[in-house]
Amino acid sequence: MPPAARPPSVIVVIDRDDDASHTHTALAAHHPPSGRITLHPGPGTTSETGLAHDLLAALGKPPLLTGRFPGGRQPAWEAATAWVTALPVTRLTVLRAHRLTTHRTMRLLELRALTGIHLTLVCHRPHLPAALYQALQTADYSLTAGLDAARRHYYGMPIAGPPLADEPAGTVGRWLTLPALERLISYDSPRPCTDPCTPPPIIWRHRPPPVPLTAHTTQKVAHRLHAATAHPRLAAAAAAALFTGASLQQLATARPRDYDTAVATLALHDRTRYTDGCAAHPVPPWAGIFLRAAACFTRLVSGEDQELLAAPGDRGHLLRVAETAKLRPPQPPAARREGPVGRVEWDWRERQEAERYEAVPTSRVSPSRR
Repeated sequence: MPPAARPPSVIVVIDRDDDASHTHTALAAHHPPSGRITLHPGPGTTSETGLAHDLLAALGKPPLLTGRFPGGRQPAWEAATAWVTALPVTRLTVLRAHRLTTHRTMRLLELRALTGIHLTLVCHRPHLPAALYQALQTADYSLTAGLDAARRHYYGMPIAGPPLADEPAGTVGRWLTLPALERLISYDSPRPCTDPCTPPPIIWRHRPPPVPLTAHTTQKVAHRLHAATAHPRLAAAAAAALFTGASLQQLATARPRDYDTAVATLALHDRTRYTDGCAAHPVPPWAGIFLRAAACFTRLVSGEDQELLAAPGDRGHLLRVAETAKLRPPQPPAARREGPVGRVEWDWRERQEAERYEAVPTSRVSPSRR
């Protein structure tokens, strides 16, 4: 991922007397929907990963990433960078910056270089400590003092447009039953194209298109997915399933190049035409944030030739994300349930179709034309 062009100068606020008003003002400025993040690093840790977890929590994400990772290394900084890139976040204020190690400060400077975020470090001491001073020698920075001047950096200019409203507290624990998820664990098995492929717009020949979500449901889905996981690819896969109606196997055919931000389309592949062939799906605005985060994350972690969305081996993690967000496909009637009450049955539609097919006499089954 190339660095952002000319990142803004780092602002270092000198809070000479460790005045509580500086901390309170910075914390009051924290409002991610308006583009402002205030990071208060957890005490007692000096690890770079711990700081990344604190940043993910400040972004409203679970601090730990669930999923499969090469070598067992949890790419927390890559995930934080991806979300900062995709979300409307423009300002990051870091309290207790005088306690940062040189390596932790360098991580924040790298985040600024990659995303172009406005970085403000609050040093609650009369002078810069050696570790912070050493790290800042690699960046353009300026010192400021006084609460009024600091407040301007904590808040910056407001982002145009109203922030998203939070989901009403009384609805958070309720399941959202979404027919588009019926095929998420379908048993089809499309494969990615090995040669360059520019699919045409989707034409729904063999299955109906997913019913578009209402504005109210869209808002609830987006808030729930943001809060359910810090893993950009898992969140993006759940979002893509809702506007494509595709199975996990087909979602896994997408690569970063298959997400076209200019025309807002996502290409999914199916050379053997298990479904509707290779086709480009329009990406609704609400899902664009998740796909942008996934594209950035994939490029940082593994490059252009890896899955943009969840891979087939991530099925268990993906279903847990959906269930954490209280999203599920239509469920069977009580008389036809095979699992215990309360457990989501993801493959009920597949089992129902298989039973219906097996009930058709062999003489009436026409040979496949595929």
